[in-house]
Amino acid sequence: MAWDTEGTRRRLKEAATAEFAEHGLAGTTMTRIAARAGINKERLYSYYGDKTALWEVVLADELDLLAAAVTLDPGDDIGEFVGLTYDFHAEHPALARLLQWEGLSRQPPVRAAERAEHYREKIAAITRAQEEGRLDPSLAPGHLLFTFIALAAWWHTVPQLAELVTGASSDDEAESRRRRAFVVDAARRLAAPR
Repeated sequence: MAWDTEGTRRRLKEAATAEFAEHGLAGTTMTRIAARAGINKERLYSYYGDKTALWEVVLADELDLLAAAVTLDPGDDIGEFVGLTYDFHAEHPALARLLQWEGLSRQPPVRAAERAEHYREKIAAITRAQEEGRLDPSLAPGHLLFTFIALAAWWHTVPQLAELVTGASSDDEAESRRRRAFVVDAARRLAAPR
């Protein structure tokens, strides 16, 4: 019987994503990842190397999914960009936790140069939209991008705070639609030319 290499890799990466999201790099063990995936620990090491290498693969893959799902071109509706970012975080809650763990680790960011270039491209799109008069040129483009990301992601990063503030559960579909509509409208208003 042939070994399902791709299926094994996928199961191991899914298990690692869940473990890292729950426990961070320092709190996760290769033994727990292997057990969660139902795969031999030695196979985990042979596919991904050590725990740090696996952490980097997991976080980079999640960020690649976000980059592919949410693009920003100068002519894009900034509200919908923020709405799509909100949607992605709703569908991929592990990413916010992984990013929090990365920040807590005090280690250099995973693929820092590549990620910085990705954000420079988004900042350039915002700058062009400002130059074309579609966004407020008085706002620093980098700060604006960071604010948009926070506006969209924070609902999913601290759902307990969102529930305490709004009195509504994150599991409430009508509330989720209200939150998405709010972030879209807030982004448009914040960035509108004055």
